[in-house]
Amino acid sequence: MVRRWGSSIVLAAAGLFLGGVLLAQGRVVSAVVVFVLFVAFAAVTSPPGFPRSVSDAEARAASARDGHAIVYWRPGCPYCARLRVSLGRRASRLHWVDIWADPAGAATVRDITGGDETVPTVVTPSESFVNPSPLLVRQLALH
Repeated sequence: MVRRWGSSIVLAAAGLFLGGVLLAQGRVVSAVVVFVLFVAFAAVTSPPGFPRSVSDAEARAASARDGHAIVYWRPGCPYCARLRVSLGRRASRLHWVDIWADPAGAATVRDITGGDETVPTVVTPSESFVNPSPLLVRQLALH
């Protein structure tokens, strides 16, 4: 649990600390901007910032039924956050697997990437993509 939320907590704490330092220097506007930016990034990279995660087995079964891609991700990953934000509402059309919450999902990613846990990894019924461009994944989400 702490692992899944750790990066978001650190980001929020860093924003609070840096905002406090700027506030102590009398730079109120800068303090507020820094705090808001850090907290916003913490929210975007936190688990609730993504569609509901399912297990690897559930995602594979659903993908076999509907043909939608599976996105393997982890909380705190800036590339995953960039992908999620770029998809907008289309993100819910894909099946999301949090590799920190599902060991089978992490094993799938390691099989695809040759041993590491590079995310986002996107799997369609016919091919796999490691850290694909948001444009490519948006096109996959349209189908």
